[in-house]
Amino acid sequence: MRPGFQTSLTISAGVRNHDYWVYILTNKHCTTLYIGITNNIARRLGQHRCGKVDGFTKRYYLNRLVWLEHFRNVNDAIACEKKLKGWGRSRKIALIEQTNPRWFDISDNWEQQPKFYDRPWEAEEMIRDSSLRSE
Repeated sequence: MRPGFQTSLTISAGVRNHDYWVYILTNKHCTTLYIGITNNIARRLGQHRCGKVDGFTKRYYLNRLVWLEHFRNVNDAIACEKKLKGWGRSRKIALIEQTNPRWFDISDNWEQQPKFYDRPWEAEEMIRDSSLRSE
């Protein structure tokens, strides 16, 4: 193997902290959910809303942001996204309703970038918590 070559999908210790978001989108009838990850939430929402992202979100008109979690480390964000994608619909709904019980589009009040606000859990706790395993 070449020096410095890694076979793992996990990004190595040289990762700097940046801004990453794991998010959940839905349509106006809240019938379909989409979980995604991005390093620029405002740009990514714009892409979803303008139909620039071909595939699932465009086909089902998923453009309402109903849940959002901020991370400073990409590996934590990826782990959260994978965990949420493994959950059943009822657990995803419960997660949304903890912070957004009326399923408002939480991006409606943004001027440019989202405001950071506290969550009822810490990101590391969510990732490590064995009670959050896939159903």
